Amino acid sequence: MAYNPALIFLTFLAQAFVSLLVILITIWGSLALYYQLSESRVFNAVIIGLWVLIALAALSTIWFADLYQFRKALFIVFTLVFAVLLIWWHSIKPSLNRDWAPEVAQTVTADFKGDQVRLNHIRDFDWRTEKDFTANWKSADYDLNQIKSVDLFLSYWAGPAIAHTLVSFGFEDGRYVVFSAEIRKKRGQAFSEIGGFFKDFELAMIAAEESDIVYLRTNVRGERVYRYHVDIAPEQARQLFRLYTDTANRLSKDAGFYNTLTANCTTVVFDMARILDPSIALDYRVLLSGYLPEYMFEKELILTPETNTQSMRLNADISAQAKGSREGYSQRIRTAPMPQPVAAE
Repeated sequence: MAYNPALIFLTFLAQAFVSLLVILITIWGSLALYYQLSESRVFNAVIIGLWVLIALAALSTIWFADLYQFRKALFIVFTLVFAVLLIWWHSIKPSLNRDWAPEVAQTVTADFKGDQVRLNHIRDFDWRTEKDFTANWKSADYDLNQIKSVDLFLSYWAGPAIAHTLVSFGFEDGRYVVFSAEIRKKRGQAFSEIGGFFKDFELAMIAAEESDIVYLRTNVRGERVYRYHVDIAPEQARQLFRLYTDTANRLSKDAGFYNTLTANCTTVVFDMARILDPSIALDYRVLLSGYLPEYMFEKELILTPETNTQSMRLNADISAQAKGSREGYSQRIRTAPMPQPVAAE
């Protein structure tokens, strides 16, 4: 057979593509098994090891001519095992009944009578440390016609690109209630960004006092927290509140999985915002939630006297005002900070 460089190059590209596909499938399958197969590390290691060996055997037949005769059989085995993995993966369903961590043991539900609503299971913990707290769950009544403000809180815990998103509704009587879409951890379970891609957590809707859920982040965890006053009409504010409670009621009856990319605290807010204004476009700053303020500033969704995003961020930082006890916390974090001017962008 004549030497054909183009054919050799195309063959190499095909081999490389199939190899990359097998590697990606193998990594996905290994992580799925690691996070979901069982609580036994030894058993998981054995099963993952067998899965990787099957994949490596199939890969070897692509690059070693002496093994070509085994290629078809080994790829059939690899495909069948992968099919079993997919069937098993799709059989894993979210649950409402686990041994939950105390802070997500309850999720909020809402009972409406017109514009009057009773929220059940509002979290009002007294946090001394993350492990030392006094648990308290309560119910409270609200009048949606008395909503006077909507604030967006962003809490940074993993660099500038990643932040947890919380939305607080303020009422004429001086009360505030915060909604937060959170991972529903099991008792003793730690958060994992990778695990969030592999059905490791359910999604929970939590309603809480600012002196619980925001205080926890500013005064206990020491996270950097920013407050942005959202420019929203009263009717839209009421709709947004109802959207949160609709989501909460649904999740209280029909469990769903948290997903690090597609079903997290920020994407839940974005999905609701799209219902209020379908013209809002998906933007990378929605997924990289730490940059959400810049996106909202461009869309004129934040009420601020600042003319650039750097100054807006500096003056939204509530770290200084947050210092102190839980008493008067909501009023304290709304005390105007010392202006921090910066050069225009």
